[in-house]
This record gives sequence, structure tokens and C-alpha cells, in this order.
Amino acid sequence: MPAFRPRHLCSMAAALVLTVAAPATAATATATATATATATATDSASATALREVMFVGNNWDGTADVIKSSGDFAKVGHLNVVPDKDQRMAEINADPIKWIYFMAIRNGVGEGHDQFADDMYSTPDGRSVVVSRPSFADVVSIDLATGSINWRFPVSGYRSDHMAVSPDGTRVAVSASTSNTVHVLDIDTGKQLGSFATGDKPHENIFTKDGKYIWNMAIGDVNTSLDDPAWDWTKGDRHITVVDATTYKQVRTIDMRQRLDAFGLKDFSDAVRPAVFSPDESKLYFQVSFFNGFFEYDVAADKITRMKTLPKNPATSEDRTTWVNDSRHHGISMNPDGTKLCVAGTMDDYATVVDRATLQEGPLITASKPYWATVSGDGKDCIISESGADQVTAIDFATGQKVTSVAVGDHPQRVRLGHVQADWTGPSGR
Repeated sequence: MPAFRPRHLCSMAAALVLTVAAPATAATATATATATATATATDSASATALREVMFVGNNWDGTADVIKSSGDFAKVGHLNVVPDKDQRMAEINADPIKWIYFMAIRNGVGEGHDQFADDMYSTPDGRSVVVSRPSFADVVSIDLATGSINWRFPVSGYRSDHMAVSPDGTRVAVSASTSNTVHVLDIDTGKQLGSFATGDKPHENIFTKDGKYIWNMAIGDVNTSLDDPAWDWTKGDRHITVVDATTYKQVRTIDMRQRLDAFGLKDFSDAVRPAVFSPDESKLYFQVSFFNGFFEYDVAADKITRMKTLPKNPATSEDRTTWVNDSRHHGISMNPDGTKLCVAGTMDDYATVVDRATLQEGPLITASKPYWATVSGDGKDCIISESGADQVTAIDFATGQKVTSVAVGDHPQRVRLGHVQADWTGPSGR
């Protein structure tokens, strides 16, 4: 197993860097609904067929690899998601505050690297991809044919993070880490349709499959060294915010602190990391900071009903300050029929498929710092991003065994289903 270097901390960065670039939700029912919507939402004026693919965001080198959505997951094309890098860097270097935050992101959540490709979704017509770029504090739409930028939306504050796309593929929600805000944008124009306030450091976003609600998980400060449970209160206001996806008004908040306490886990962090709904959305399965496992939450009963503790890697240090952005396990997905979960054991260097009924895990598949888990286009495989090995790996939901690995760019994180034009192989002239 590879050794992980401790987080980079400096006095300025520790005060300013704000959230992790990793989790979020795994692609399950919402991703399937989105894939279905994007496959059928082509304009009648366009007769060009679409091809389902997976977009892999390579966060540290500012690129995206586009691979087949199932089968052998072979590469389809490659994309530069920071074509305006020189312009953005000139703006940052000219503004002392922007420069401070830029360097804080590099030395904190970036582990010494810039964060250029956190999350991404394609447009329904398969002609563009929308990307959140943490170090540039923005969201951009990139034309897949030319590689040029269609529109750019600077988020409030100084860092963008996880996104979610509506089931019909027309709206994208993005977390603005430092302003405790989620912006909801028109995916075609970049125009803001609304926004809402969250807890400290909004992270994961999930649209319900009917498109009526957005769930946001705020994870608090994950870059301080105050990682002992006794100092958990210093991590900030961490709660789930549920809003109406039409009015963007808050309809509910859920603080897992009280639910964890009621379950007898007063020393556990209440920072909800990646999460995934069951197909009927009656249950939410979620990970929390520092924990090698996950929880089952009954939405209607408003309580935690089950807890699954997964094996520890004996080679993993028990020093929490060496764990990346307070993660231990980060990445969870569910197969389309809701019978199996797939978990990325980030700091323990494995991934595993878990039976949802019994919570029994399958084989532990060795993986290097797996940072995300999603579902293949045909629903047969769990796809994890191995950020420590610069590859994505497919694991069969039925057997729990590894299927294949595909090399990608530097530090892959989010992997999302999407579509491109059927004959697309990459931007022309680039």
C-alpha cells in the first residue's frame, strides 16, 4: 500500500482553506434518470446520435478523460478544462486576496497541487461539458467540438466544489465553499436561476429523482489539525440542507449530530460526506469524516437505522492528521436495483461491494487512494477513481471482483455519466 504524506499546512493556508475536493454523491437513481433524460432530450432539429460515456475529472492537471460507459471502458477522447489558465492566473496574481486563497487551496485541500477539475456534467445535447474548477472559483461550460469556453460563472467566495445536475439535465447546482452558498445555474447559458444558504463549507449536492428537491451536505472545516473527537465542535456548523428546487427555499435541515448521539455515537463526526439514496429514496446511505464505514438513515422516520463498519487496513496510520481532508472512506454508490452498495475505502486503499440487505462486504479490492464511486452505464459495475494510481477501476456488482482498470490523468476524482456526439473523439485542432 502506498504511504500518504501528511497534509500541507502553513499559518495562512490553515486559516483560509475551507473544504475537500473530493466527495460526493455516487451516481445511482439520479444518474440513471439523468442519463435517460440526456439520451432523449436532443432537439428535433438535430439528427446527430448521442453516445453515452463517462467523464473522468483529473483534478490536478486540469483535464478530463472521456471513456466508454461500460464494457472495456476504453478511452474515447481527452479534454483540457483550463484553456483559459493564463488569463485566470493573471487575474489571481493581480489580486492579493485571490492569490492568498489560491495558495491556501494548493497547500491545503490540494495536497500541494492546484485543483482544476472537481466535478462535471454534459449538456443534454452532448455538445458541451460543465466543469467546476475549485482553484479558479468558477464553473465553466466547454464546447466539446472546439475545446473553447461557452460561458463562465464565478461563484461567490473563493472556491467552487461539488455539483449536481437536475434529472432533466437542464440545471446544475454547485457548492461555493467559502461563502456557504449553493448556486443553481441554467446548464446551457450559465445564468443563475437561484441560490440558497447552507451550513459551513457546502460539499455534496443531490437532486431527488423527481427534480423537486436538492439536498446539500455541509462538511465544515476539514483542513485543521484539531481532529481529535474532543475538538469536533471546532469544525463548524455541519448539517444537511433540503430546499425546494423551484423556489430554492429551505424546507428542512437535518443535523446528524443529534441522530448519531441517539444511536450512541457521541464521538463520531457529523460531517456527512458522499451519500446515495436507495431507488425509492426512503433510505440515505452516507459516510462521515474519520469513519471506515457508512450509515443507513431512514428519511421518513428521521433516524439512523443501521451502521456498517468496514475493515481497517493495518498499514493505515491511526494518526487522523495524516488522513486527507478528514476522510477515511470517501465514495459510495448503489447499483440500479438497490441490492448492492459500493464503497471507496480511501485511506485504507481498497474498495468493496456490500450487500444492502445483510451489510456483508465482499472481497476487498486493492486500490490506491480511491476517491469516488459511481455506476457504469449498464449498471453492472461500480467505477472507482484511484487518485493515487491515476486510473479508474471497474468492480462487478454481482461478484465483487475487479473487472478492469483504465489509465487516466493526474489525480482523478469525480466520475460522471454523460453524453457526447456519436462521432466525437476530442476537440478539433487541439
